[in-house]
Amino acid sequence: MNIDAQRFRIDGEHRVRLAELPTQVAPVYRSKQHYREILARHVAKLSARQQVLFASNSHAILLIFQAMDAAGKDGAIRHVMSGVNPQGCQVHSYQHPAPRELQHDFLWRTTVDLPERGRIGIFNRSYYEEVLIARVHPEILRSEGVPAAADEEAVWRERYRSIRNLERHLVSNGTRIIKFFLHVSREEQKKRLLARIDDPKKNWKFTLSDIQERAYWPAYMAAYEECLARTSTRAAPWYVVPADDKKNARLIVSRIVLDALRELGLRYPRADARQREALQAIRRRLLD
Repeated sequence: MNIDAQRFRIDGEHRVRLAELPTQVAPVYRSKQHYREILARHVAKLSARQQVLFASNSHAILLIFQAMDAAGKDGAIRHVMSGVNPQGCQVHSYQHPAPRELQHDFLWRTTVDLPERGRIGIFNRSYYEEVLIARVHPEILRSEGVPAAADEEAVWRERYRSIRNLERHLVSNGTRIIKFFLHVSREEQKKRLLARIDDPKKNWKFTLSDIQERAYWPAYMAAYEECLARTSTRAAPWYVVPADDKKNARLIVSRIVLDALRELGLRYPRADARQREALQAIRRRLLD
């Protein structure tokens, strides 16, 4: 079954209502074996295109993953990127800002981690936390010492604008940005959190904050809805990926990444006449 990535894309021109967007769609695989076969093909193609990306050294790829707890971000990153050369891929995860980071603007700590040309950068959570968790928990915003924190609505408007401007700048300088919101239902999240408690091998994944943050579900949905609508652009789109079925979500994510790499139209660099002549001279010396 073909995966139409565009059906999951947010156009940024209309209001987003997550309750109306599916957390599960018909699977694109027929069985576990079929899933493995599709994923293997996607991973192989991604590995090949990542090599061309590295060789061309003209563009970078930035993948941003946002989601509620237990939505499957780590698994999606691990499975989809399993065939990529580690030298050409960098993964960064972000928690609460450290004291040094709080002394800078909200984009500073992630900007220093942006991928170089020829590489794929992955943000597991990102600067978007500053319009999500900081919005659900206003005390975080106040702790950041923002001059206009008293007028919170103005802060969010300016932060959306700053994000759009940053992403526009990155895209115009060769960084392709793809943003994923893994859309999991509240019921499915509960099942996964219970599994973390009931399965001793998963106990390490569980933290009390998982339950505490679950109580703010409506507030998070409202924050995500406005964030998605305000920051999804033609150049840096958001994709809302149904995530109740982890396997399906991984196949959708990998297809979207592959499509983005294909659209860049990259090719291996070709030697010009002078370079070919120099290479032939070296070849003759090696054969002596």
